[in-house]
Amino acid sequence: MQFPIESKLKDGTPIELVLAGNQDLPALAKLYDRIVAEGTSYPHERPLTEDEFLDYWVRSKSTVVAYERPRKAMSELLGAFYLKPNWPGSARHVANAGFIVAPEWRNRGLGWLLGAVMLDYAKELGYRSVIFNLVFSENQIARHLWEKLGFRVLGVIPAAMRKNDGQYQDALIMFRSLVFPTSPTESR
Repeated sequence: MQFPIESKLKDGTPIELVLAGNQDLPALAKLYDRIVAEGTSYPHERPLTEDEFLDYWVRSKSTVVAYERPRKAMSELLGAFYLKPNWPGSARHVANAGFIVAPEWRNRGLGWLLGAVMLDYAKELGYRSVIFNLVFSENQIARHLWEKLGFRVLGVIPAAMRKNDGQYQDALIMFRSLVFPTSPTESR
């Protein structure tokens, strides 16, 4: 897979996906803080320190960021994903990924584009499958997107997430093979 990747959203907006560099990290951290504050998709309860952010989003990961094209010097970061082994050693062929999309860029196809590129990139990097360890059960938009991209629910972790209002919600473990068909109707 050759980065940058140029594509268009469903409304025709031209997008560029690039491997994140040092120049992208402040905007990525700022967007991640916004997503954490929403409280609907990540377990952090406060903004991360710089070192925590680098550990969570950058170190030992492939991080891809999305910008509107043509990209200008102070372009707004639209979304991003990271890709990493979920486990070490002999299980490192199972990938884990995390995604964020700026609220004003949702429902335009950016999440689907990031997810589809991640799946292709993961396969190219030699991963055999992708697992999401913690998909909030009430995050219907994410659940629908992952199902559309061929993920299935492996299990439910009851009351895994404490919401901002103090109530609890379940979390799902979702999985997709990169080497076997994703639906029962496909032939092996």
